[in-house]
Amino acid sequence: MSVSALESLLRACESELYFLDMSINVKKSSCIRIGHRHNVICASITTCDGQSLHWVSEFRYLGVFIVSSRSFKCSLVYAERSFYAAVNGLFGKLLNLASEEVILELVRPKCTPILLYGLECFQLGKADRHSLDFTFNRLCMKLFTAGSIDVVKDYQSYFAIDLPSCDLKRRQDKFILRYVSTVNGFCQFCKSCNTYLGLVSNVDYI
Repeated sequence: MSVSALESLLRACESELYFLDMSINVKKSSCIRIGHRHNVICASITTCDGQSLHWVSEFRYLGVFIVSSRSFKCSLVYAERSFYAAVNGLFGKLLNLASEEVILELVRPKCTPILLYGLECFQLGKADRHSLDFTFNRLCMKLFTAGSIDVVKDYQSYFAIDLPSCDLKRRQDKFILRYVSTVNGFCQFCKSCNTYLGLVSNVDYI
């Protein structure tokens, strides 16, 4: 999509918003480019009243941080940071009061969903999946006071702990099953193109 086409789409959206007595808040709106020319500087896109929408390298949408790159991908930095904050809060309350097994059983429903939130609709690469597992392994090292990854893996095997990459695979399988059975018009169109959100590329977004 060209910049002029994207601006025409913005005009159409503004026209509909006008009939609803609404307008675009430029302070909360931005543009991002995804595709093989994602790092090319683009001309500014302006609203009907002459305000410019800024091109950004990343933005937050429904709790997920989407980044400008060659393919549709997200940033895990903020999810990992929130995961550590949730785990540290749990440790602060229970680390010296509860057993490791009890803490792990609380981490699974309370903290792991924070780490994996919204990732089932993305095609994560090997490095991203490794980053998720590394984050969880660091938690286990602190919990079991172990400095070796081999010792941590033994504990994980004993407690039957699945790594985040395994949990994510199950979430993705469940997501795809729901996706292929939906009657939503946009999803039906994407299915006819043999793609879904995680595979979309070469697109400019507002």
